[in-house]
Amino acid sequence: MDQRGTIMKTYTIKEISNLFQLPTSTLRYYEEVGILTDIARTDSGQRIYEEKHVNRLKTICCFKQTGMTISQLQIFFSYEEKEQECIDDILSLLTQQKENVETQLAQMQKAYEHVKRKLHYYGDIKQALDAGHPVPAWDTYRNRTYTT
Repeated sequence: MDQRGTIMKTYTIKEISNLFQLPTSTLRYYEEVGILTDIARTDSGQRIYEEKHVNRLKTICCFKQTGMTISQLQIFFSYEEKEQECIDDILSLLTQQKENVETQLAQMQKAYEHVKRKLHYYGDIKQALDAGHPVPAWDTYRNRTYTT
């Protein structure tokens, strides 16, 4: 029960593993490196995860998807523990991460455009071969843009 007398939902390591599609070894590693903390245990030593761990894992997974490293996560969570003292550091770290994500998105957009050009190019080659026509040259596709 929590401080208000409400029964808290708890999870086993297997349930958390399934919920986040992470190996149990990764969950144990996150605990070992200190980014997933305060995990209670049963008398037999099994981990007991709570809603606060689910929320922390949502943050970890989100930040990992943006390319944040374990050491950056450790720094972020250490700042978060002293939120008011470290607010400038938190903002700086998150601003840098936002800029990294913007760079990744721009790179992915360029790659996506290239894939679309190649798809159209090879689709047109297939049509030309099927119809017995000459195949198109890549140069006519190199700078084209496509909406789909």
